[in-house]
Amino acid sequence: MDGSSLPKRDANFVPLSPITFLPRAASAYADRTSIVYGSISFTWRQTYQRCCRLAAAIQQLAVSRNDVVSVLAPNTPALYEMHFAVPMAGAVLNAINTRLDAPNVAAIIKHAEPKVLFVDYQYITVATKALQQSVSMDMGDHRRTMPLLVVIDDIEKPTGVTVPAPSGEGDGHHQLPVLEYKQLVARGDTARHPPRPVEDEWDAVALNYTSGTTSAPKGVVYSHRGAYLSTLALLLQWGVGHEPVYLWSLPMFHCNGWMLTWGMAACGGANVCIRAPTAEAMYAAFAAHGVTHMCAAPVLFNILLEACHEPLPRTVEVLTGGAPPPAALLQRVEQLGFHVTHAYGMTEATGVAMVCEWRHQWDALPPSERARLKARQGVSALSLADADVIKDLKTMESVPRDGATLGEIVLCGSNVMKGYLKDPGATEAAFRGMWFLTGDVGVIHPDGYVEIKDRSKDVIISGGENISSVEVEATLYQHPAVQEAAVVAMPHPYWGETPCAFVALKREFKVTKEEEILSFCRNKLPHFMAPKMVIFVDSLPKNSTGKVQKVELRQRAQRLTKTPTTAAVSSRL
Repeated sequence: MDGSSLPKRDANFVPLSPITFLPRAASAYADRTSIVYGSISFTWRQTYQRCCRLAAAIQQLAVSRNDVVSVLAPNTPALYEMHFAVPMAGAVLNAINTRLDAPNVAAIIKHAEPKVLFVDYQYITVATKALQQSVSMDMGDHRRTMPLLVVIDDIEKPTGVTVPAPSGEGDGHHQLPVLEYKQLVARGDTARHPPRPVEDEWDAVALNYTSGTTSAPKGVVYSHRGAYLSTLALLLQWGVGHEPVYLWSLPMFHCNGWMLTWGMAACGGANVCIRAPTAEAMYAAFAAHGVTHMCAAPVLFNILLEACHEPLPRTVEVLTGGAPPPAALLQRVEQLGFHVTHAYGMTEATGVAMVCEWRHQWDALPPSERARLKARQGVSALSLADADVIKDLKTMESVPRDGATLGEIVLCGSNVMKGYLKDPGATEAAFRGMWFLTGDVGVIHPDGYVEIKDRSKDVIISGGENISSVEVEATLYQHPAVQEAAVVAMPHPYWGETPCAFVALKREFKVTKEEEILSFCRNKLPHFMAPKMVIFVDSLPKNSTGKVQKVELRQRAQRLTKTPTTAAVSSRL
C-alpha cells in the first residue's frame, strides 16, 4: 500500500511526552486525590492548576526553552509538581541527589548551568555552599552567573526559613537572589504564559546524573519520547492498575522516580509523599492511606524488617532494583505481605531496562527456589526494541542461553538516553552500532531471563546509589600513610553492597588503625561513599602489566564480610 498520500497531521501525529498525562488526569480524575503530604492533600484538578501557575512563573523568570532548572529537595509535593511544571515551561528538569555534599552538588551545578535552583529548606546550607563553590571553580577566565535561588519551605508546617548570609568578600558577586516557592506559584500568570507545547519529542525533558560523586559527573539527557514510553512500559509490566496509592519511598531524583512521577498521573494514582523513608513513616502510610504500591532499593527491606511489625493488613506491591537483592532477603520480606517484583535499570536507560516478569508455573516451586528466580534481572522492558548479552564486542556475538557464559548486557530502544551532556567522547564510547553498552556483565538463562554476574566498570551500588571506586581510592591516597589503595564492592546485609578498601601502608606507618582510615574518608566523602571496612595488605595483587587484580580483591572481601553496628547503619540514612 502506498501511504504517501496520507501525510502526518496535527490530528494524528502528536509528539510523545509524559507531561500530557497531567491535563488528562485533571479531566478524567479531577476530584480524585493526587498528592498526600502529612495533613495536606490535593486533587488532580488542583495539581494541574498549581503546575500551570508554576510553569508560568518559571517562564516569567526568563527561563527559555531547553534551559536547565535544578531542584534539591526530598520527596515533597513541590518536587512532584516540578516534574510537570518545568517541562511545561519548555525547560529541562535536573533533580539533584539530596545525599551529596556541597562539593558534589557544586560540580553538578557547574556542569548543568541551571537558570534556576529550587532548594528545600532542609538543604539551604548545602545549596548556598555549593553555589559559592561552583562560582569559585570558574574564577580563571570568567565568572559564572549564579542561578536564581528559590527556597521551598514546608507546605504543611512552614518554618520561615531564611538564607544564610554568603561567606567570602563582599564584592556583590556572591550575593544570592532569593525567591520563595509558595509565592512563586501564586504569582504565575497562566494567561500571559500558558504551558509551552512540546515541539519535538526528541527534545530534552530531564537531566539526571549517573552518580554526582566525581569531579566530572556525567549528565544523562532524557527525551520526552523516551520518558513517555518508559513510563507506560513500566506501568504495564509491573501490572499497575487503576487508581493505585503509591508511597514515595524511592527518591524522585532517582531517574525521575523510575518514571513513576509521571506514571501516577497516567493512571490516576495518589502520591503519598514522605520526607524520609523511615520505618515509622512507611508503616504509618500503610495504615493511614492504604498504600498499594511502592519502589525500594533492597536496603529498605531491612529497615522494614527491623521494625518488627505484624504482617500487613493488605498486600503491598514493591518494585525493587538498584542492587541485586539476596534471595533470602526477598523470602523474608514477602512473608510480611510485600509482593516483590525485581527490575534492572540504569540512569542511561531512562530507569527500568529489564523486569523479572513472574510466571505462574513458578508458584508451585519451593520458597527458596521462587526467591532465586525472582532475584534475576529478567526480560527486556517493553519500551526497548531489543536487549542482549554480547560475548565479544568485536564480533557482537551473543552468548548462548546456558546461564553460564558471561558477556556484556547491551540495550537498544527509544528509552535509551540521548547522550551525555557536553561529553561527546563518552557518548560515542557508550554506543556500538545499534547497541548501548551497559558495562554490566551477565548471563542469559535457557528461559531467556538475564542475570547480572559482575560489573565491568567496578561501580559499587550501595542502597541504590552508584559509588565510583576511583574517587574513593583517590581520597584514600590523600592519607599520608597510604602507599597503595584499591576499592571494591563488599556484600552488605543492609545496603546490598558497600565499599571495601584494601590498603598498603608506607613503611613508616605500619601501626595505622582501621578506624583512622575510615574516619579520614568519612570527613572527606559523603558517608554513603566512605569505605565500611579497611583491609591492610603488604601490597596489592597485580597482573603482568601492573594492573590491580580487583577480581581477587572482591573474592577476598566477600569472605571477610562483617555485619555493621546499629550506629553504622544510622549514619548511612
